[in-house]
Amino acid sequence: MTSCHIAEEPIKKVAIFGGTHGNELTGVFLVKHWLENGAEIQRTGLEVKPFITNPRAVKKCTRYIDCDLNRIFDLENLGKKMSEGLPYEVRRAQEIYHLFGPKDGEDSYDIIFDLHNTTSNMGCTLILEDSRNNFLIQMFHYIKTSLAPLPCYVYLIEHPSLKYATTRSIAKYPVGIEVGPQPQGVLRADILDQMRKMIKHALDFIHHFNEGKEFPPCAIEVYKIIEKVDYPRDENGEIAAVIHPNLQDQDWKPLHPGDPMFLTLDGKTMPLGGDCTVYPVFVNEAAYYEKKEAFAKTTKLTLNAKSIRCSVH
Repeated sequence: MTSCHIAEEPIKKVAIFGGTHGNELTGVFLVKHWLENGAEIQRTGLEVKPFITNPRAVKKCTRYIDCDLNRIFDLENLGKKMSEGLPYEVRRAQEIYHLFGPKDGEDSYDIIFDLHNTTSNMGCTLILEDSRNNFLIQMFHYIKTSLAPLPCYVYLIEHPSLKYATTRSIAKYPVGIEVGPQPQGVLRADILDQMRKMIKHALDFIHHFNEGKEFPPCAIEVYKIIEKVDYPRDENGEIAAVIHPNLQDQDWKPLHPGDPMFLTLDGKTMPLGGDCTVYPVFVNEAAYYEKKEAFAKTTKLTLNAKSIRCSVH
């Protein structure tokens, strides 16, 4: 009996990025370790390259030097004429693009795993950029199943205006890995262990795929971004209320209309309006204060993937 499956090209080149944000230390720590001793990330027939993406920010233990490296991989910035006057991260983005891209180029990387930490209580999170990508849905299903009973959430950032030009987007298959909660500039053993396992399972999936294993149709639950919510502000643009205690650390949990979102200094509660239940993520993320984002609203949906198999076997 022949099954109907999508034949995909074998995966040949994989990069693991750490230090895209220089103060998110789990990825920095793991990538530095793998540069010294990469035995645990090697798989037969696969080139796996660990790489520190923003070395100057890593050295200073800061998110970035001039601008956010994880927001500037768009045609405008990548096409700018190289000069000393360009922001450091724009110059670095062009270097990374030439080393690892362009997408679907002959020598480009098939998969980029970009390792991040969040101060929010998001646990293990995989970030998906394309809801129709059978290969990545299958990979995420494999990682989620392998990590169980530890939860692993999938954040879908596919959106006409809210999707951003990520460092990893230059690969055919971009994968964001986000693990928290962890303060900036800090290493926690539990978070380290979780991120390490996520990479292990992802590389195992690629190895099984390249060996000819067929992955049957599957479905995963994802949380799709619908809107970013700013803090309430006064007439001077200053923050006028903080995340309500009932919402703090409640990433991925349902937030119903009327539930408290913010609390003012004089004790006034500001509830969620509208008539839709949402699922908040990146609640009170430290790095997003400058971006004027208190949290992101998501909606929960199911994505289906067709059966896949490597075309070489």
